[in-house]
Amino acid sequence: MAENPNPSGEQKIIVRNNGPYRVYGGIPLVHKTQVVSELGEPLTWKKDASFEVDPVRYSLCRCGKSQTMPICDGAHKTIPFDGTESEQAGNPNRALYTYRRTTNIVVRRDVALCISAGFCGMASTNIAKLVANTDDTRTRSLVIAMVERCPSGSLTYSIEEGDPDIEPDLPLQIADTTEITAAGPIAGPLYVTGGVRIEREDGSAFETRNRVTLCNCGLSANKPFCDGTHRDVRAPKQV
Repeated sequence: MAENPNPSGEQKIIVRNNGPYRVYGGIPLVHKTQVVSELGEPLTWKKDASFEVDPVRYSLCRCGKSQTMPICDGAHKTIPFDGTESEQAGNPNRALYTYRRTTNIVVRRDVALCISAGFCGMASTNIAKLVANTDDTRTRSLVIAMVERCPSGSLTYSIEEGDPDIEPDLPLQIADTTEITAAGPIAGPLYVTGGVRIEREDGSAFETRNRVTLCNCGLSANKPFCDGTHRDVRAPKQV
């Protein structure tokens, strides 16, 4: 009998070597689409579908070639797919960039996790400019909203230097995503929320975070995490 890799029934994701994401414990799987402004500025996410999944185990595509996205169909076995994880992605001691602090908020950016999803900028401004004016309560509120909608968790904030980060209360969930771009909607990464444990196949764990984005185009240089490469290689979806 094959060894059970999840005897406790824990809700977690195991990154298979050159294979799919193996999801255990019936983590809910949904689809979310970006909501954008009339200028194409990302504003928030809209859940528009839920998938039926096996409550014990199911597999999600990592190579980007499955015909049943986001579910794995074994395509990684028939194409050249290198799923090697990078050291950068697994290092919990990555350097954080701290934006200039003014009043009652400290905003940090983990460059290694950024996927340029666009929630931290608008046509007329961006988070760096806004942080410099957070003595204004309305501006500070907008900064917090931008940070909390960053899907990769690259952006975090605290009220005072040295305080723990404040995180939004997000569901334990995996979202297959659609991003809205100037060229049209494209398939985005897997948006994982709620502090899901993510492990390598050898059992060692990546840093557990409230928000992460996992690559499902097969080409990220920061595997298993997304780095935004999908925007360069994916054609707009047919609507």
